[in-house]
Amino acid sequence: MYRYAQAMDCLFCKIANKQISAEVVYEDENATAVMDVHPRAPGHVMVLPKVHAENILDLPDDKIEGVFKAVKNVTGILQKALSPDGFTIGINHGKVSGQTIDHLHIHIMPRWHSDMGGSIHSVVDNPPAESIEVMAEKIRNSK
Repeated sequence: MYRYAQAMDCLFCKIANKQISAEVVYEDENATAVMDVHPRAPGHVMVLPKVHAENILDLPDDKIEGVFKAVKNVTGILQKALSPDGFTIGINHGKVSGQTIDHLHIHIMPRWHSDMGGSIHSVVDNPPAESIEVMAEKIRNSK
């Protein structure tokens, strides 16, 4: 089996490449999906790329499709297994966002009408001082 590049001390590299045990619920050539050890919902799963990438910007372009196909596949499995009313799927990118392990991982959290959670919009409340047109222009000019 081909071993992807990994960081020597990266916990998620070791889990994705089966050097450390975890509750694996899905695996393919690009990613391993494991139960989150601090679940925020029943069925809270993390998809770990098998290649080491600290965040989405570090993930090699040729790995993006495979990793997100794994996210789609795991979401379908969770839908079948748990019949939730929806999902929150997200990435904590950088320490300020709550990323505690410096290896890209995509959270898939099954959601139910009664779970008392909020939308992804409830994570941050820091609206820009500039108009959205000014913000859009800054972003377009950064390409």
